[in-house]
This record gives sequence, structure tokens and C-alpha cells, in this order.
Amino acid sequence: MSHSPNYTDRPWLDPDAEPFIKVQSVSKHFGDFTAVDSIDLDIYKGELFCLLGGSGCGKTTLLRMLAGFETPSSGSILIDGVNMNDVPPYERPVNMMFQSYALFPHMTVEKNVGYGLRRDGVAKDEIEQRVEEMLAMVELTQFRKRKPHQLSGGQKQRVALARALIKQPKMLLLDEPLAALDKRLRVQTQYELMNIQDKLGVTFVVVTHDQEEAMTLSTRIAVMDVGRLQQIGTPTEIYEFPSSRLVANFIGNANMFQGRITENGTDHVVVECKDPSCNFYIDHGVSIAEGTKVWVSLRPEKIRVSKQAPDDPNTNCTRGMVNDIGYLGGTSTYRVLVGDEHIVEVTSPNLNRPKDGNPPIDWDEEVFLSWEPSSTVVLTK
Repeated sequence: MSHSPNYTDRPWLDPDAEPFIKVQSVSKHFGDFTAVDSIDLDIYKGELFCLLGGSGCGKTTLLRMLAGFETPSSGSILIDGVNMNDVPPYERPVNMMFQSYALFPHMTVEKNVGYGLRRDGVAKDEIEQRVEEMLAMVELTQFRKRKPHQLSGGQKQRVALARALIKQPKMLLLDEPLAALDKRLRVQTQYELMNIQDKLGVTFVVVTHDQEEAMTLSTRIAVMDVGRLQQIGTPTEIYEFPSSRLVANFIGNANMFQGRITENGTDHVVVECKDPSCNFYIDHGVSIAEGTKVWVSLRPEKIRVSKQAPDDPNTNCTRGMVNDIGYLGGTSTYRVLVGDEHIVEVTSPNLNRPKDGNPPIDWDEEVFLSWEPSSTVVLTK
């Protein structure tokens, strides 16, 4: 007896699943400027979805349209099956957490958190109970009597999160929620945010320009550029299978090589590159005609660097000269000049401590770079 697939954690793969948020052909114009350009997007209940892109890509405008602070110039936005185009922000099943946190400086933590419930006329006993629960969830019970100026950046962030969640919205919109925190606190807070979202099951839509943050937090990412969606996928899909050079370069680092397809079988493809002068053997076919010019993307951590040539003559390999070395403790980054002017970046884990304190590979040494046939991605745009 066959079992039906389990889509609990990946509802976007379920053909019968109904999206919780449906963005249909949405555009937003400000005069002659198009901030969002004909976007279609489905987000499912319980997702922690990231809109990722650089400044001016349209991600915040899209978020503001979901919140109701901006109206689409064309197209429609449905939340939980209801068209939101004419629904004001305060009537939407949505709350928004702003980058600045916007806490009331004269109110204590517990008063800030309970503010929305007091405005809605909720009974005092219920407010106290819900504030208590929410403060416990964000681990701020002992700070309940403090005012914002007595809190750290991370604590303020959690107060703002508790205040946004206490009204039990179906969806929480977060605009660069961790931008004000230092790097170490940001990493810690990412996991706190994920745990809180997981406990409550609220759909989170996060806007960020930080690729690491998007990769860590999200169930799926939409990469945006010039008002358009460039690719939607899980962090693994976006990183390992970018759809274009733009996406490959925006998410992490990628070495790009231009060449042409000289052989295209059902299970492999060969791309000939002039600089560096080598052939890329790739262990999957692509539906592109022989002779077509393409780009090959190769991530720095997929490359092995060695003073010796690989034993297997069929391994993808080229040689070059070490131009720069960046020692980062756990890893080293090598910038290797290959061919006349092509710099290839390689990231290598420092698995062993050097016996004499000297690096295993030094500046101006000739090295061999090799990689697996499965490590490269062929891109046509």
C-alpha cells in the first residue's frame, strides 16, 4: 500500500494546499518609478518567509502593501482567502514589527506589551494573563517593570516582538528586525525568533538585505531585484541551484567562468573555458544546444586546493598561483590567479594545526585546484 507524501513542513510542494497569502500580478508605481513590478507570490500558513534583496529592490514596498500601508497600483492581495485591497491596516489579521521597534519610552515593558490589548478594550484580567504568558515566552518576565532606556538592544527587540504577537495576528510582518543588533546578538536572536515562531505557528514574513539572516531564518526565500522576483526557493535551493548569475552572486560568494558547451549528453555536459584554460565536466545534462555560450558557477568551499595534482586524471582541475591568503581561524580563504587574469576564490577548512606554525600553503606558491563534477551549476542568464 502506497503512502501519500507528507507535506506538513513543506506545504508549497502540496498541489492541494491553499496559500495563506496570495499576491496576484501586484505592481506599485510612484509616479514614473515602478517599485514593484507584476509580482505573483504564494506564502503558506506557518511559514517563516524572507523577502531578500538590496536597497531599492522593492521588498519593503511589498511588505507595506501586505500591511495595508500602501495600496497596489494593480493586482490583488488575498490573506486567508479574503481580498485585502480595500481593507485598512487596522482591520487586517496582520501586525507589523518596525525596524526602529517604536517602543513607548514612558511605559514599562509590561505596559508596552499590553498596549494593543488596552486599546482594544480587552478585560484587565485577560490583559494581565496574556502579558504574563508573552513575557515568559520572550524571557523578559524579570524586566517587566523596566522602561526601554534600561534595556539592551536585544531586549528591546523582544519587547517589540511580544507587543506585536500579543494580539494573536494570523501573520506578522518584520521589517529588518535584527538590523539594530550587533553581529553576535543577531545570530543568537535569529534562533530565538525561529523558536518563538515555531511555538506560535504564526506566519512570519521578514524583509532583510542580510543573506546569512535569510538563510538561517527562513523556510523559503524570495530574492528580489528592481521590483521583480528573481527566484523563490528554500535556502538550500537558492544557494545550491541559483537560477541566474545575479542570484548566485547575491547569495554567498561564487566563482564565475564564461565558456561554451562542447558536449551535451543526457547525464553530463562539458563546458570549455578559455580563462582559465580548462574544461568543466558536469555530471548532469542541461537542455542547451552545443556551442551555446554559458556561465559556470562554482562556490569557493566546493574547491580543493593542494600543492599536488589530483591522482585521478579525470577530476576537474586547473592550476594557479596564490595571490592572497585570508586566515580566519576555522577556515582560510585563498585567492588564486588562474590563467592571465582570473582570480578564483577558495575556502578551505583548517582541519589540522600546522606543526611548525607555518601555513600549509603560502603566498606565491603554485597550487592545483580541483572539484567534483556535481559541484558546478550551468547558468544561461
